[in-house]
Amino acid sequence: MSDRPTDAPVFEERLTGLFAPDVYRFALPLLLLGGFAFGSSWAVAGVLLSGLGLFVVAFFRNPDRALPPGDGNVISPADGRVLCVDEIERENGEKALRIGIFLSVFNVHVNRAPIAGRITAIERSGDKFLAAFNPDAETRNVRLAMSLDTAVGRVDVIQITGLIARRIVCQPAIGDWLDRGVRYGLIRFGSRTDVVLPVGAAACVAKGDTVTGGATVIATVPETPNE
Repeated sequence: MSDRPTDAPVFEERLTGLFAPDVYRFALPLLLLGGFAFGSSWAVAGVLLSGLGLFVVAFFRNPDRALPPGDGNVISPADGRVLCVDEIERENGEKALRIGIFLSVFNVHVNRAPIAGRITAIERSGDKFLAAFNPDAETRNVRLAMSLDTAVGRVDVIQITGLIARRIVCQPAIGDWLDRGVRYGLIRFGSRTDVVLPVGAAACVAKGDTVTGGATVIATVPETPNE
């Protein structure tokens, strides 16, 4: 089901360490300032800065995950809580299954490909930073929609910023092939990730469920596409 076209370059996973590289940019200065504060006998400032630095370290954690077997199993692209499982209409009028996942600041924020496929489009839109659980955030927040051409049709993975999140990272390019479960990007400091699947997909989760990126099966699709 996940056969790659010969002309599609395979995206090489870059988020492979224990932590996303952003940890050095955001956490290290806080930890250094905390150490300086302790050394200067500013205990309260030292505790606050060091505590914030450790929180940021935890935010950028990047654990390995064992993928569930079966190409027909669509895996969660993110850690978090399921916000919605509903039928929507694409811009071309096609019906599709949407599964939306809310990521709190305590969740792992590295995103994974839910299914294998070739990237056909990467589109950024929106200009707001509403809370991720606000219904208006779906269309008004800064977002990045990545479309995959898969064996069962078009699959969209949409990264949506939230009230705190201000930066979306998506490392692959149009034309790249993503293997199922590959870590391809992240959203900084609270966000939402949606998966939009073609007709024929069956949800395996419900609103309110907790999911784990790269490990939880959120839907199934036919391993043999319909003719």
